[in-house]
Amino acid sequence: MSQSVIDRIKQRTPGETEFHQAVDEVYLNVKEVLDRNPQYVKHNIFDRIAEPERVIMFRVPWMDDQGNINVNRGYRVQMNSAIGPYKGGLRFHPSVNLSILKFLAFEQIFKNALTGLPMGGGKGGSDFDPKGKSDAEVMRFTQSFMQELAKHIGHRTDVPAGDIGVGGREIGYLFGMYKKIKNEFVGILTGKGQGWGGSLIRPEATGWGLIYFAMYMLEKQNETLAGKRCIVSGSGNVAQFAIEKIIQNDGIAVTASDSSGFIYDPDGITREKLEFIMDLKNNRRGRIHEYAEKYSNATFTPADREAGHNALWDIEADLALPCATQNEINAADAKNLVKNGIKLVAEGANMPTTPEAIEVLMENGVNYAPGKASNAGGVATSGLEMVQNFGGVYWTAEEVDKKLQNIMKGIHDNCLATAEKYGKKGDYMAGANIAGFIKVADAMIAEGIL
Repeated sequence: MSQSVIDRIKQRTPGETEFHQAVDEVYLNVKEVLDRNPQYVKHNIFDRIAEPERVIMFRVPWMDDQGNINVNRGYRVQMNSAIGPYKGGLRFHPSVNLSILKFLAFEQIFKNALTGLPMGGGKGGSDFDPKGKSDAEVMRFTQSFMQELAKHIGHRTDVPAGDIGVGGREIGYLFGMYKKIKNEFVGILTGKGQGWGGSLIRPEATGWGLIYFAMYMLEKQNETLAGKRCIVSGSGNVAQFAIEKIIQNDGIAVTASDSSGFIYDPDGITREKLEFIMDLKNNRRGRIHEYAEKYSNATFTPADREAGHNALWDIEADLALPCATQNEINAADAKNLVKNGIKLVAEGANMPTTPEAIEVLMENGVNYAPGKASNAGGVATSGLEMVQNFGGVYWTAEEVDKKLQNIMKGIHDNCLATAEKYGKKGDYMAGANIAGFIKVADAMIAEGIL
């Protein structure tokens, strides 16, 4: 199989730069697998995996508080169902377009496969921006969105979850509308409230899972998190609970950010300070600069999109944990991370590191873990929520947390074992891409040409 595979995919999908980036990254690692396994070439597996099984795009009309009728665009990309129902979040953000959702759905295929749970890959959302909207406006939008989405999902077909812009409030409104339309109470969404079908530990899972994975990486180097200084981007769900788990394990988180800029606290974010961030972002929906106004030793640096780099990644630390959005670490940022002594980068967001930045990190011996491995804790616990909903049972927080730790340990060990098998010892990215690909590819061959 030649490079023309990538050429064909790009010719079919002009302008979809984020999707092309995701495809390039995976192909780079699995090309050797394709060369070693002629059956994957015969069955044209890579082309088939890169083509969604179904893309749904629809109009979402809704009324704002002033009585104006607005129109947004809704999407669901059902990418691959070879190993289970489509599973992946819904993102409400102005940047949402088909390229971003296809990249996320493509990544989700392999991330879900790595968990060991029976989940296929999907992603969806809308270019609607919940920021600055009233609860009533968000409810009217989500109800209109679900009126169409409900035709295409089901608890054994496609089970969405939350993502950027879709938290507990939005999941509640979406679930309520689905229940109204279908007249049934089933686990059609994950990330539900604990009083109505949700799982304990689900809100914490992505952030906690990220830190568990980083701790397993450190353990492999005969080190612990204790005393390690950590730079964390983001201040939403993933970043908040990553910081919480860092604190619990005696690490020191010194940053948090949002689209307006970042705060740096040289004294470290304590439990009390984290509670302030959680209240600020979850309840008051404020901006991160308020942290620096409250805590005098902290500084706030406004975002500078013309600078060509993010000053957050120029802070001396031991670990870097990008938990915000895609492509937030570029090559210049990676050089700053290396210069300032970062030894480990584990992704809490989806594809937050550009290919050029990954190359800089790996060439300089930085221990790097891709999001499809290190941030899989969220979808893994979503899978556990699905299992509980199927069986009508509810596990304790301790039971779910133990299962999460075991899943992250399994992903970590599988990445290393697979990488070593293919001559890429210690390469978490190669291990994650190859292990996820093989599992899905074998299922697709077994199920025939579909």
